[in-house]
Amino acid sequence: MSGGFSNKPKILRGAFVEYGLSLPPLFVVFQFNPLQLTRNRTLSFSVPGESATTPRNQSLHYTEMDLLEIQEKQQVTVPEETISFDIRLDATDDLNNGDVITEQFGISPQLSTLELMVHPKEESLIGQALGSLLGSPGGFSFTKGANPPMILFIWGRKRILPVNIQSLNITETEFSTDLNPIRASAAVTLKVIEGKNIPYMYSKAMKEVMSVLNLANITDIADVVIPG
Repeated sequence: MSGGFSNKPKILRGAFVEYGLSLPPLFVVFQFNPLQLTRNRTLSFSVPGESATTPRNQSLHYTEMDLLEIQEKQQVTVPEETISFDIRLDATDDLNNGDVITEQFGISPQLSTLELMVHPKEESLIGQALGSLLGSPGGFSFTKGANPPMILFIWGRKRILPVNIQSLNITETEFSTDLNPIRASAAVTLKVIEGKNIPYMYSKAMKEVMSVLNLANITDIADVVIPG
């Protein structure tokens, strides 16, 4: 047995991957998986015709309506889910292993790719150069536009989510003698692009499957006191 850990499970890594074909392609596989993910969805509820001055006794929430009737009449706004986490980057292992690119540039390639994910792809100088070589007047790209590239957030086999990167906050904490960053963290906030796109529908289907599996715990309801 090499290393003596043949039974050690393989840990999947999270990643950002550009959706669609373009040059140069953008992808960042997380060197270290985030220690935690914060997922948020804030719903808002209103009543037709209700305003800030509506008397409390005229609001659905203060009537004697049945709960199902209230549920039917109130208007609910469900915004997209946001996801926040920190990405850690550290060149130490690659430097110890003699990786040539890391020795020359530290973690600049990974940080640069993250930054390019929030820039319009048509601004790519490399893409324009390739386009000129191939005779394309506007630069070479299968996906063009003034918007940043579409990014997939891949987190295991059950979550493949199309996202917009709402914020990217990079903190570089250690540098080489050439002032290339060798340690950094990147705090990102993502907004999930929901709707009838294939990646989101796949992830939503997996969530529904997980909810069905939760029915295996249905006997636990016997330990819950429900007033009659």
